[in-house]
Amino acid sequence: MAVFETYSKRQKRLSGDAPDVFTYDLNIRLKNQVVHILNDVLGNGGYSATDEAYRTIVEILRREFGELNLVYGDRRTFRSEFMDFFIVSSDNNRCLDALDIAFRYIDVIVRKDDHIHAYGEGKTKADEAIDELNIRFKEHAIGFQFVDGKIIRVDSELIHQEAVKPALRLLNTKQYAGAHEEFINAYEHYKAGKNKEALNDCLKAFESTMKAICDKRGWTYQTGDTAKRLIDICFANGLIPSFWQQQFNSLRSLLESSIPTGRNKLSGHGQGATPQTVPDYLTAYMLHMTASTLVFLTTAEKELS
Repeated sequence: MAVFETYSKRQKRLSGDAPDVFTYDLNIRLKNQVVHILNDVLGNGGYSATDEAYRTIVEILRREFGELNLVYGDRRTFRSEFMDFFIVSSDNNRCLDALDIAFRYIDVIVRKDDHIHAYGEGKTKADEAIDELNIRFKEHAIGFQFVDGKIIRVDSELIHQEAVKPALRLLNTKQYAGAHEEFINAYEHYKAGKNKEALNDCLKAFESTMKAICDKRGWTYQTGDTAKRLIDICFANGLIPSFWQQQFNSLRSLLESSIPTGRNKLSGHGQGATPQTVPDYLTAYMLHMTASTLVFLTTAEKELS
């Protein structure tokens, strides 16, 4: 289904009144639009495929929430149970969980048979559904996107487009599988408010990326080598072009002092008698810095003769 620029959308865009600050609560208009998307791709009842899809989604959510039912009272189908819960629930995190599981089902299960239903510029039903969800998120200035099979939190659209998405794409290979998983986990922790865990996974992804580069190039390192040692190995083996020698020291200093130091200062060691709180804005900064660094390292490796 196409997304239309209606009169009110045009007026907001032309007047400069379009929202440009992200919020993170799902509003009822977005929820209703999600229902329309799900109806398009999963059906709105009366089909065995629809029943099977919602049974799978609902049973996963019941188990994860520790509930026997998502909602209680009279209902006829798994679809109505999902819809009643998703539309009415005021628990934003649980609604995001429901959205995440539903679109993972679309991305994995529906996509398997999508080659039969491919239409319009080579896109499939799953592609169209995910594309529209991400457009609707942006229209409402709600800071989430469904990327790489999961809902992730977005804090800066520019950095997300120029750093985060390229990092996910570049790492989505067998060779960088460990770093890819750790970087995704960092975002998952961030979305769940577990900022210290997010920083720990940022460092893991940084180190895993450098180890993968060393493995690919046959550069020797020890299993327990720290980020500083791995940076030394990558630089010593010419990962950075020789004509950047003047910037060499500054670049090394930046890499050594960014991700590892942030993680060590905020979450890597004992916090002492007073619990430390890691603010969201610092965690977002570290996530974006990690993404930019991973793009830099993997791209430099590809360009290395």
